[in-house]
Amino acid sequence: QVQLVESGGGVVQPGGSLRLSCAASGSIFRFYTMDWYRQAPGAERELVATITSGYGTNYADSVKGRFTISRDNARNTGYLQMNSLKPEDTAVYYCAIMNYWGQGTQVTVSS
Repeated sequence: QVQLVESGGGVVQPGGSLRLSCAASGSIFRFYTMDWYRQAPGAERELVATITSGYGTNYADSVKGRFTISRDNARNTGYLQMNSLKPEDTAVYYCAIMNYWGQGTQVTVSS
């Protein structure tokens, strides 16, 4: 059993930044790929960024150059640094490892 807890969401103006964290319980974190997803109201859940156990990364086209995914295996924690935020980035953001999901954290980009 793995528990994931996201934090770091909030309200930010367009052009601003936020850093999301995903804290994982247990000792398996380092062995698995971690994903960040988001879901806007009325939309399907969208894969935003991925980081493998070997630190390989991949991003959705909509966030390339603005978002950075990272991980700290010593802390069992993953991160999503979000810069140059746009109103269309407004969503609930979730981290996921294997079939385990966090509860989500709300990000609202609004002036």
